[in-house]
Amino acid sequence: MKPIAPSRMLLAPSIALLAALVAPGAPAQTIIDAAPTPQPIVTLSASATGSIANDRMHAYLRAEADNPDATVASNEVNARMGKALAKAKAVAGIDVSTTGYTTYQVNEPNRPTRWRVTQSLKLDSADFSALAALVTRLQSQDGVLLSGLNFTVSPAARRAEEDALTQQAIKAWQRRAQAAAQGFGAGGWRTGRVSVQTSDYGRPPVMRAAGMAAAAAAPVAVEGGTTDVTVSVSGEAILDTVRAAR
Repeated sequence: MKPIAPSRMLLAPSIALLAALVAPGAPAQTIIDAAPTPQPIVTLSASATGSIANDRMHAYLRAEADNPDATVASNEVNARMGKALAKAKAVAGIDVSTTGYTTYQVNEPNRPTRWRVTQSLKLDSADFSALAALVTRLQSQDGVLLSGLNFTVSPAARRAEEDALTQQAIKAWQRRAQAAAQGFGAGGWRTGRVSVQTSDYGRPPVMRAAGMAAAAAAPVAVEGGTTDVTVSVSGEAILDTVRAAR
């Protein structure tokens, strides 16, 4: 018997495979026809907002001095800040910390060169009245200046409000998902990927640095105000197969 060439041995199976692929009713065509209809997905968002009373007050003060001699300026600032720290630490319920110390040379036209030294002090408290009274004393008695005030919400109060708002936002999102399912004629829906985000917007502080030094002897009047917290829920509602219109 005459041997078959290698090229002919490969050709026969290739023709058979091609015939199977193009034959009517091939399995590949059946799989495509039987593919399920994709479920519609609706992306929705909802939010809930609440207002929280600020329960923490933060005061920022500074001691500063100018002098042609840097050592003299530093000694003056150190003495003022030492007295201020001692008085602040003696008041219960007030957190005390120093936040910065700078020394730099000031050069201005037609004026002698001098050194400016500044040290900052930060005071935090939940007792607004006690902190305001302390700031007033420090300004009038120890020569420190109030740079600014601001008010915030404590972490515990914020978490409690965020937890409550999260539940409200989720329920609002679920109501929208149900309304979307009804609008599209779906028999029901289920939750897909969902994200929850929190943001807050503080009201402007009652006092700012401008004009504080001129009125250093006057009592510091404060009002904490509120912070608006918003929790947003956004994500996918996967609808059941939409019912065909009759």
